[in-house]
Amino acid sequence: MKVGIGLPNTIPGTSGALLVEWARRADAGPFATVAVLDRLVYDSIEPFAALAAAAAVTERVRLATNIAIGPLRGPAMLAKQAVSVDALSDGRFTLGLGVGARRDDYEAAGVDRRTRGAALSEQLAYLRGRLDDSGIGPARPPIELLVGGSSGAAFARMARYADGYAHGGGPPRAFGSAATRARAAWRDLERPGEPALWGQGYFALGEPDRGCAYLRDYYAFTGPFAEKIAAGNLTSARAVKDFVRGYEAEGCDELILYPTAGDLDDLERLAEVLA
Repeated sequence: MKVGIGLPNTIPGTSGALLVEWARRADAGPFATVAVLDRLVYDSIEPFAALAAAAAVTERVRLATNIAIGPLRGPAMLAKQAVSVDALSDGRFTLGLGVGARRDDYEAAGVDRRTRGAALSEQLAYLRGRLDDSGIGPARPPIELLVGGSSGAAFARMARYADGYAHGGGPPRAFGSAATRARAAWRDLERPGEPALWGQGYFALGEPDRGCAYLRDYYAFTGPFAEKIAAGNLTSARAVKDFVRGYEAEGCDELILYPTAGDLDDLERLAEVLA
């Protein structure tokens, strides 16, 4: 199993200098990927802009949205952003997409939240079809696509259009259950091989209280469930190792660990744990 690290693009107060240095250090290893989350109504850096900056200072690591909220953007604009990051990184980009769950993001974007599933399906069909003849460039080979979500429709979209599935986090057993559904949807459409399976978690090894406070704020829209998410923050080397082993045992292909405190020392601490 590969292990990647998130960029702190959704941690309030993250500067451009911090984000760029984070990417630069991640490229030195042992991480396979640097990934970003997506939020519109929040103190955060837009995901494709963050990855473009990371592309400029990295050579080895892959870059990924895990996930971007597809329906907040039109199909053509989403495609333009994706192929641009892929070109800037010389083909190191993975596009993970989902519908998101926050009403305020959709209200701010002026997009009807009720049709977000159909909108994402349209975007995926565009990326896998009409993009080739659209004139939108730069021209690139097909970009690796992941689809996230927990509904039956999400798994069906993943199996029809994507190369793999992006799970939204939680304990290894929750990932294992979702992975089983992803494989079943893949087989139902008689796709060859197996879907790529990505997972994610959160960590704060230096300032756990700060990290947990961030998660409570970031997931405040979920109500009391935000406290459960904060309780899953990985705050020790043992917790990280157990989490990584658990995901590997459940068949995860790539696990992204997202920072919750935004401290460069935490990147170094995580690198030491994984080494």
